Amino acid sequence: MREHLESLTKIKSDLLSLYIDSMHGKNEYDLYIQLLMDSLKQYFDIEQCCFLLYESDSTKPVDIKPSISLKLNELPLNDFTAHFSDQGFVSMPSSLCEKIGYDDFTQLILLKNEQLGLYNIMLLKATTKWESFAKSELFSDFVDIITKVFGKLLKNKDIALNESQYRKLYNMTSLFHSSMDIDLILENVLVAIQENFPDLNVELVLSNDQDRQTRVKIKPFDYLSERPSSIEAFVSGTVTIERAHDLNRCILHAPIKGRQAIYGILQVSAPISYVFTKNQEEFINMLAHTSGNALENAKLYHQSYRLIGDLQLINETSHRLNMKLDSDEMFAFLHKQLKKAFKPMEIGFVLKNQEELKMTLGSTDLFHTDEGMLYIQHVAKHFEKNQEALFIADLSRNKGKQLKYNSMMAIPMLIEQNIYGFSLVLHRESYFFSFDSFKLMQSLIHHSSLAIANSILRNQLQEMVDYDHLTKLHARRYLEKTVEASLSDDSSGMFLLIDIDNFKKVNDTFGHLVGDQVLLQISSLLKNVIGTRGVCARWGGEELAVYVPNILADEAIKLANEIIASVPGETNPTVTVSAGLLIWNAEQAVEYRSIFLHADTALYHAKSNGKNRVSLFTQSMLLQS
Repeated sequence: MREHLESLTKIKSDLLSLYIDSMHGKNEYDLYIQLLMDSLKQYFDIEQCCFLLYESDSTKPVDIKPSISLKLNELPLNDFTAHFSDQGFVSMPSSLCEKIGYDDFTQLILLKNEQLGLYNIMLLKATTKWESFAKSELFSDFVDIITKVFGKLLKNKDIALNESQYRKLYNMTSLFHSSMDIDLILENVLVAIQENFPDLNVELVLSNDQDRQTRVKIKPFDYLSERPSSIEAFVSGTVTIERAHDLNRCILHAPIKGRQAIYGILQVSAPISYVFTKNQEEFINMLAHTSGNALENAKLYHQSYRLIGDLQLINETSHRLNMKLDSDEMFAFLHKQLKKAFKPMEIGFVLKNQEELKMTLGSTDLFHTDEGMLYIQHVAKHFEKNQEALFIADLSRNKGKQLKYNSMMAIPMLIEQNIYGFSLVLHRESYFFSFDSFKLMQSLIHHSSLAIANSILRNQLQEMVDYDHLTKLHARRYLEKTVEASLSDDSSGMFLLIDIDNFKKVNDTFGHLVGDQVLLQISSLLKNVIGTRGVCARWGGEELAVYVPNILADEAIKLANEIIASVPGETNPTVTVSAGLLIWNAEQAVEYRSIFLHADTALYHAKSNGKNRVSLFTQSMLLQS
């Protein structure tokens, strides 16, 4: 008895030291197990023993390096506790030996801590000393002390483990919120699981990330091939645990969930006999949730950054295209922008004039070949039926035959809901262009169409300013600007001011429509006679004007007389015209403001002297008037 008391006292002393150390943050749990095994061997000659922990509805060894292999898969606690009455130990039933696959154990001791809700079981092969001690009054003290210390140490171990895990989770959260690097986030999720659960396998299953290149292996989420438990976790946003007997694995599926969506599954697997504790499940779920928020923030950041880039691209394009560029310059710049934004292999711009398709300068060489025309005709046929932009990820599948270029985006160029052309880009790889790229190209071409429409409107307005609506001759203001510029650039010139004789009588007799026809006939004559040598303009009412630069005086007089003589034969009803002619050169320079006054004075002189003639201005005419 005294010997047993000394042994118990020494065991208590050692256990107390371990417990005190554990209170100071030292993890002595494994030492405790080893100490108990060493004490049993030293004081009771026990060579074979094993400690089991009941957790999550099953039992498992707690030895750090178990020396005995046991079959404990899903063995409920009742398989052990059913054999106890009031005794602290019982003989090992042969039926239980058969279940655990080891028949050398002879005793079963229950270490029950109701306060902590812990159940531990000690299996051993009894010796003479042990049986003597087990029958003594000291045995209950022994069971009580190791149960309490065992429970406290186990609880301290869980606290220390949880503290370590959540400290790592906190540090990782800080890292996640300080980084917008999606690859770094994904890598650290895997690292966190592997550091905390080194014996478990982990895999990231992500949706919409098939093309992402990372330094870790990412598996794309596929509804058709995923396990039902994985799909359930992805759809419901809750953790699922599956015992996959076909894989001989126990698999935990934790949804990687942000505030806006679920981005994938964190898949953690272990041997089929493994039991995930509540703490493990909670930690993995929190890690997945934290990584989901970080992944979402990073995606939103990159999306915002991309949208800013898209807006800058659109703004740059709109700004450049509204700089009064001609059409060739516009399409050349658009070619550069599309190349930069989408990395296509071929770019085409097609203008439509009634049924005719015309390639512009900014198109690549492919579209000037028969091969390129196949793609153009496919797009043109589509736009004959509707105005919707065309986005084809795999053109070979669409056409039912193998083609050189499989990815296509084609956007119509619209002005007032009418298609006047389209832009298209091609790439050999299927699914090369993303839907975001498609939307961006739509925006670019839309803004480009507006710029081109503005250019057309500017040209139309300028034409209205520069040309007379009825005669299609230049307007008076245009002629005045031309003459003003010519005085400093040209060495000589002539200005002929023409008035239709008795034009009021024509209008009164035949009507204004006939009068308009006469104006058109004389205008056509002037354009034919002058051609590109000078400028013909409607000066106002029935007055017309002709300006020719760099012309000699004799030639100017001859040209003016030719015009006057030709009018009667080119008009119906026949009319005549009178004209005032002004000629100048370097030696006989004139002032801009006097040109039109002098020509008008000469015209008045021609009218006063019988009409149907040309009068050359002289200074004496000013005295006569």
